[in-house]
Amino acid sequence: MDYRRLGASGLKVPALSFGAGTFGGSGPLFGAWGNSDATEARRLVDICLEAGVNLFDTADVYSNGASEEVLGAAIKGRRDAVLISTKTALPMGEGPNDAGSSRSRLIKAVEDALKRLGTDYIDLLQLHAFDAATPIEEVLSTLDSLVRAGKLRYVGVSNFSGWQVMKSLGLADKHGYPRYVAHQVYYSLVGRDYEWELMPLGLDQGLGALVWSPLGWGRLTGKIRRGEPLPDKSRLHDTASFGPPVEDEQLYRVVDALDTAAKETGKTVPQVAINWLLQRPTVASVIIGARNEEQLRQNLGAVGWSLTSDQIKKLDAASAVTAPYPYFPYRRQEGFARLSPAAV
Repeated sequence: MDYRRLGASGLKVPALSFGAGTFGGSGPLFGAWGNSDATEARRLVDICLEAGVNLFDTADVYSNGASEEVLGAAIKGRRDAVLISTKTALPMGEGPNDAGSSRSRLIKAVEDALKRLGTDYIDLLQLHAFDAATPIEEVLSTLDSLVRAGKLRYVGVSNFSGWQVMKSLGLADKHGYPRYVAHQVYYSLVGRDYEWELMPLGLDQGLGALVWSPLGWGRLTGKIRRGEPLPDKSRLHDTASFGPPVEDEQLYRVVDALDTAAKETGKTVPQVAINWLLQRPTVASVIIGARNEEQLRQNLGAVGWSLTSDQIKKLDAASAVTAPYPYFPYRRQEGFARLSPAAV
């Protein structure tokens, strides 16, 4: 397993990490992801550690805390061998302080997560969404106190816009608060919006990307192809509306290119899709999920080899879309492009 620095921090994380959203799954979204109990979760953790995958990502909102509880049970007795990443900010109830990143909410959310996980510290806490109703200084000062108390090691964000990240980093520098070192983002061959603004920001400011849904919300499994109906067992029947949309023609164009690369490399379509991500700037770790041992072992096959430059170019071309304003001039016009040497 390859280990990479998480952004500008000194923490090294595996190129692949495990997403525990399948643990204890319940409800229309998380139940469709998977519902591993503690026994099955312990086996999946065993396989991960054998392969060098020691970072496990979860969130309080995953099945209303059940994911954290099952993960805590699965790692019991080997806390020092793993890194735990969890997230908070999305609603955990109907009360006025059950969502967001206020001082009150953050302190309670961290205490609750520690209890569910069965640990006294969290390696990486990420804010699951930007809370526009809470002053950023309040958020950062609270995170600072939690880091100083030893309850958090590193802090990051998830699903933030560029200005939200940059304003937070500016205020962190101004007041001497801990800087965000990670940004958990959606990024895939059928969802490359991360590249327009957030990737250049990550390069400039030292934020490592933790990639969620690397298979395009289950669309790049190799089971969806041009001219064929959606498989009966596909979770997209129930969850497509929850995830990022993809135009059919774009999806089929990417799948065609993945099929070609898979045949050339002797790998599966998902392995090729994940390997492509591992070659991209700022990507520190790609979060893989699995409902069972077979899926996990398949996804672990995405490392230990590399696509050729020609294969990468073909996948880039198949997945390329026109950048939104104001980014497309920097991709299409020479005068603008000369001002953006770091464009990716």
